[in-house]
Amino acid sequence: MKKTALTKSESEVMYLLWHTDRALSAAEMVALSPQKTWKDSYIHLMVNSLLKKGMITPAGFVKTFRNYARTFAPCMTEEEYTQLQLRDTTIQDPALVAPFLSAMIDTADDPASMIDELIAMLQKKREKLAAKKQT
Repeated sequence: MKKTALTKSESEVMYLLWHTDRALSAAEMVALSPQKTWKDSYIHLMVNSLLKKGMITPAGFVKTFRNYARTFAPCMTEEEYTQLQLRDTTIQDPALVAPFLSAMIDTADDPASMIDELIAMLQKKREKLAAKKQT
């Protein structure tokens, strides 16, 4: 998949979709976004833009008062999107990975916890690689 840059407003909608356990209609996206930086009428343009960018997909319909509204779900997880953005931007050179992680740890709210999580993740990756070599 190619790099997909999101606007601030699109990022807010994607964050909502990633942190909701079901597909949402445009009206629900507006209702569940009390801190939004965009106007309510802009939601349809954002939905169309996110569809065009391949970030969301129609997921069904929900009954409203008199009509049915189309619902939308994300096409990738928040983690997959973050990985895509990182891979397509600054981390092309493997020598940049360690300084990048160091900077992330330096700015973390709980650096020790982040280090523990990274160690656990790296250990799992090492085990998977070892298992692949054996097959």
